[in-house]
Order: sequence, then C-alpha cells, then structure tokens
Amino acid sequence: MKSLLFVCVENSNRSQMAQAFAKIHGTYEEIEAYSAGSKPSGKINPKAIAAMKELGYDLSKHESKSTDEIPKIEYDYLVTMGCGDNCPWVPAKNRIDWEIPDPRDMNKDEFREVRDLIESKVLDLLRDL
Repeated sequence: MKSLLFVCVENSNRSQMAQAFAKIHGTYEEIEAYSAGSKPSGKINPKAIAAMKELGYDLSKHESKSTDEIPKIEYDYLVTMGCGDNCPWVPAKNRIDWEIPDPRDMNKDEFREVRDLIESKVLDLLRDL
C-alpha cells in the first residue's frame, strides 16, 4: 500500500480536493491518502465542498488539520501544493511540488478549473505509482 500526503497552506481547498481525488480514483487496497496544512484554517471552504459535490463527493465529511495531526509515518509521496517555504518537513520517500494557485478567492468557474487541474495531477500520480 502506498501512502500519499497532500499539503497546502490552509488544508481547506487544494490538499483536501487532492485527497478526495486519490480516494475516488485509487483503491483502498493500494492507496492511503491524507491531507494537511502548514497553517490550517480549521474548516473546509464551502466552495470546495460545492465543487466536489458537483462530482458526487461529499467533502464536508473532511476536517482541516495540521501536519501535527496526521499519522507519524514516512509517506511514500509528499505532494506540496503552493505552500512554498511554509511547508513543514514531513518524512517522505518522494517529494513533489505542484504549483497550483490557491482557489480560495476565485469565482466558481476559476475554482472548477483548479479542481480539474488537481484531479488531472492526481490521476497522473496514481498512474505513475
């Protein structure tokens, strides 16, 4: 089983959607997906919940959390998503940085574009595993 950790700043948009897509497109026998934030907001953005609901996924069941609240393991893949220098160090065999803009203040169509970009990158990652 491969462990994946997606990290952004607030853990309310990008990393949450990436974790959701890993769960949607991966299999539970092969993938264990987590997400966290370098400065978590403590809540999931309603825009992210709405964007994922359009695809049939209930993101409202997720919780915004910090890297202190995730399992203390060496992850197979750590994917950072725009947290730059604010990303805390987490043990990982492989590190990937996806330069994905923060959709927090985007309109609905721009938010969907970011959501779809994240899905595409997660699918590519899963294929490479």
